[in-house]
Amino acid sequence: MKKKGFIYPTVLAMGLSAVLAGCGGSDSGEDSDAISVWAMGEEGKLLNEMTAGYEEETGVKVNVQAIPWDQAYDKLLTAVASGNGPDVLQLGTTWVAEFADAGALLDLTEHMEEYPDFDLENYFEGAQTSMKYDDQIVGIPWYVETRTMYYRTDLLEEVGYSEPPATWDELKDAASKLTESGDNDNVYGLDIDLNDQITPFIFAWQNGFEFDAENPNFDSPEFKGALEYYTSYFEEGISTTSEGIDIVQAFKDGQKPIFFSGPWMINIMNDQAPDLEGKWAVAPMPAQENNLSSIGGANFSVFHNSEKVDEALDFIAYMNEVDTQLEWMEKSNTLPSRLEAWESPELAEDEMYSVFGEQLENTKGAPPVKEWERIAQELLASIERINIGGADLDAEMDEFNSKVKSMLE
Repeated sequence: MKKKGFIYPTVLAMGLSAVLAGCGGSDSGEDSDAISVWAMGEEGKLLNEMTAGYEEETGVKVNVQAIPWDQAYDKLLTAVASGNGPDVLQLGTTWVAEFADAGALLDLTEHMEEYPDFDLENYFEGAQTSMKYDDQIVGIPWYVETRTMYYRTDLLEEVGYSEPPATWDELKDAASKLTESGDNDNVYGLDIDLNDQITPFIFAWQNGFEFDAENPNFDSPEFKGALEYYTSYFEEGISTTSEGIDIVQAFKDGQKPIFFSGPWMINIMNDQAPDLEGKWAVAPMPAQENNLSSIGGANFSVFHNSEKVDEALDFIAYMNEVDTQLEWMEKSNTLPSRLEAWESPELAEDEMYSVFGEQLENTKGAPPVKEWERIAQELLASIERINIGGADLDAEMDEFNSKVKSMLE
């Protein structure tokens, strides 16, 4: 069917490429005629149910190995070191740069003309960042996700908002009024998860920040201004540094009537909070200079020394066909990466999913630098010192920027 026409241990960051020399072939499992696919988490468990169509069409068997996310990074490192990896592997988008830098991912550039479905223009602009490393094409988006704003429509109306807040000023005003309207001290107008490394960068992008890998600029007015806005919610008691009760329960109780999250929360809310039907909705992120959000998800890549490259690419092409992506969405509750899939009624006409489609048009991906995960974790440590330890924001950001410079050197 070929188409024509987390905080990682320090030792892991010491340069993966050195272990690639002299590696053997890829691991295709017990059946030497099959292709092997490594997929992570629940997706790995469900993917086994999606391979029959490819097998019937091509006669090639697919062996899927489901790997828990908390074991995936170490297993991938072992594969890099031994050379015994799969033919196809799923990578979280923030892992792409590190494993591409190690030479673990096959450069697909020479295959792009043969597989027109892989063309970058078929995918959201934000997702295109994760497809590339240096001058190579190293992955094809499988599914995507972004963050939007979940809010209680009924409670916002009570404080004067018949429409969701659309700007930073409106968000601060609405969240402040929601906090003040609560009948106890446990109401926080906006929930910000302090363990979520994405939100600070979303605010920074919205404030006009552009990361400069050659000359790190986390001490810039754009980034500091975003962090001032972010931390002000905690300073003013509009958000809490305490994790507290589960967000679904807090949303139901009105204790946290606004929060940011991904598409997976739609089904969670419908399943766990059916009494809230008609009382909540999702909206695009509020804007400052823009309303950018993050784009994440997972890519399919081919292991650098796969002996079944054609079959691996055919499998990725099959999984990225529009009909297959829509079937996968139904099965896994993840969002299609292909732009064409978003023209389908089940997405375009759905009042919740269509908002995610709108937001996906305005997203940025993590910069393709292999140190990005370490940078993000270091930022969370700085934010904790500001929000909980009372550290000076300007001083923390200056120190953080110095640490990033050292990492990148």
